[in-house]
Amino acid sequence: MTQSLVFGAFLAALFYVLIPGPAFLQLLGIGAGQGRKAGALFMMGHLVGDLIWSSLALIAIVGAKTIGTFVFDLLGLACGFYLAWIGWSAVNAKPKAEGQALVVVERPFRRGLIFGVTNPKGYPVALATFTALVAGSAGALDFEALPMLLGVSFVGFVTADIILIGVIGAGAVRRFYRAQERLIVRCSGVLFMGFAAQALWHATPGLISWRKA
Repeated sequence: MTQSLVFGAFLAALFYVLIPGPAFLQLLGIGAGQGRKAGALFMMGHLVGDLIWSSLALIAIVGAKTIGTFVFDLLGLACGFYLAWIGWSAVNAKPKAEGQALVVVERPFRRGLIFGVTNPKGYPVALATFTALVAGSAGALDFEALPMLLGVSFVGFVTADIILIGVIGAGAVRRFYRAQERLIVRCSGVLFMGFAAQALWHATPGLISWRKA
């Protein structure tokens, strides 16, 4: 295994987490609103999904048979409804008590776990990211290298998580979030519903075609 392959896998995992998306918006609300501990629990749960999708991407890159589109369409449908529920809850959120955050996630680890595992974009994004950064060392890729690559990817995921948790939990970020919480939560809710509509739009035709077949 070459050093460029190892470094490429690390960078792929790092960028995969740092690319903004629904999980980033959710982390912003949890980390800035409830502190670094809640944000860390969310990212720990999300890490499970990161490992699953990156494993599938690496297996596909090595040459194994990829999972059929039905699985991802089904996940897209579930994710669409889940994101729509979160978006609607955010748009209509009201503080439960005086001085309390507008949106409080009572089980951030479970929220992160669901987010990570049910994200239908996880596989294609991981596939594209890992392909772009390890393709130059394709000759060194084989199934024997997978455990090492997954280990290096895990380090990349954790490094990115630490960076995000550090930024989201910073005092300046938390003060800004608190000052603009209502606007940020409402806008995030609208974005989540947009993500939901996109997920449902892409998943439904595939499921209809599969049912007719």
